[in-house]
This record gives sequence, structure tokens and C-alpha cells, in this order.
Amino acid sequence: MLLLLQVTTTWAMTAVIWFVQLIQYPSFARVDAARFADFHAFHSTRITFIVAPLMIVEALSALALVWRPARYMHTWEVWVGFGLVALVWASTAFLQVPMHTRLGSGFDETAWRFLCNSNWVRTIAWSLRAALVSVWLHRALEEGARLSMR
Repeated sequence: MLLLLQVTTTWAMTAVIWFVQLIQYPSFARVDAARFADFHAFHSTRITFIVAPLMIVEALSALALVWRPARYMHTWEVWVGFGLVALVWASTAFLQVPMHTRLGSGFDETAWRFLCNSNWVRTIAWSLRAALVSVWLHRALEEGARLSMR
């Protein structure tokens, strides 16, 4: 069950973060300055409904794996996976949220550029997690196939 939560939430967030990185954040510079604060408030409210539950479930299930990893997970992999979650949360709290706070008052090119550039931390971290949980899923399926052949 923990593996399914990891695969589902991590891959969902990987898709979301690539969309945000390549489309959503760059589009901020194309919004009329007079309407930007309203646009940003709409974006922030709506995206939170999607990412907050996924991030919370991903973090809790990653933490649970630290205490109870599956047989096909190496201890170092579990810690790397958890470390990547911690990196994403730290980046969100200390880099992206402050820039979103600045942008909430209106478009600020410096804040926007920093947001776009610093978001690569999360994009890369989630992409690495997606690869890691995919390796775990592959191992779990192999193990299941071996057990069913007995």
C-alpha cells in the first residue's frame, strides 16, 4: 500500500511540477499587469487544492517507509527518497512561497524570475523521486511474479 501511495503521489506531482515549470510559471509574465494580482490569487488557490493533498500523502508515506521499508528497497534508497521529499518541502517553504507572497501584490519581474529558476530544485527532485519509485515498483512486480510462479 505504501508503494502505491508513493508511485501515485510522486508521479502525479512530477507531472504537475513539469507543467508548472514549463507552462504555468512562464505564463505569469504574459498576464496583464492590472489583472495579475487577481490571476495570481486564482492560481494559488486552485493549485493548492491539487498539490497540498498529494504532497502531504507523499511525505507521510515516505516517512512511513523509513520505519518500514519493503524487502526490495535498500535502506539508502529509502533515505534518499525521504531526503528528496524534505528538499521539495524546504524549497517550497523557503524559496517558492516567499516569491508567491511577493507576486500576490502584483507582478514583480525579479520575484518571477527567481520563482522560475528556483523551481528547478523541485522539478529535478520530483523527477528523481519518480525514477526511484519506478525502480521500486519494478522490483515489487518482479517479486510478485516470482512468488506467483511457485
